[in-house]
Amino acid sequence: MARLLYVEASPRKQRSASIEVARAFLAAYQSTHPDDEVETLDLWAVDLPEFDGAAMEAKYAGLSGTPLTEAQETAWRRVRELARPFHEADRLLFAVPLWNFGIPYKLKHLIDVVSQKDVLFSFTEQGFSGLLPGRKAAVIYARGLDYGPSAFTPAAGFDFQRPYVEMWLRFIGITDITAITVEKTLFGPEVDTQARAEAKRRAEAVAKTF
Repeated sequence: MARLLYVEASPRKQRSASIEVARAFLAAYQSTHPDDEVETLDLWAVDLPEFDGAAMEAKYAGLSGTPLTEAQETAWRRVRELARPFHEADRLLFAVPLWNFGIPYKLKHLIDVVSQKDVLFSFTEQGFSGLLPGRKAAVIYARGLDYGPSAFTPAAGFDFQRPYVEMWLRFIGITDITAITVEKTLFGPEVDTQARAEAKRRAEAVAKTF
């Protein structure tokens, strides 16, 4: 039995393109992997701690090898608690809408909190190494516009969504990454419906062998 962690980064729920495609993925995944466990991390329903004060002090105490105070231990325990589902998962699914050419601030908040030395990565004089090797990730990217090479918003200059997410995944040790993109969701109901349908077909196909 494997475990899949689903990270939901959109607050729109029933209207969200990324969530709609993710639900199609999950339905196909669960039908072909009925014994696997699925855990959902809704970033709009979880209490993400501020990374300041004791947490920041704990980070630098750990880097310098200084023993943590009780307050620092408490703050760092919360960091590890948030990172726990990533360590326990064999596979990860993300639903990520595009916000201002990047990712929602809730997802960035999570990444900033859990991306810590000896939590999701480590380093030596030889460089960085991620602590989540051997896992697979699928990322559903939703975008209102077309980010193709000849589009009004070409990816090379405007896309800080997919490159950032996939850089972070590689940084924490995940190199088996599948991207599923739904675009043009702001082009009217007909285009939006077609785009979602195409993305759901792609998601279902990926999920069956994920």
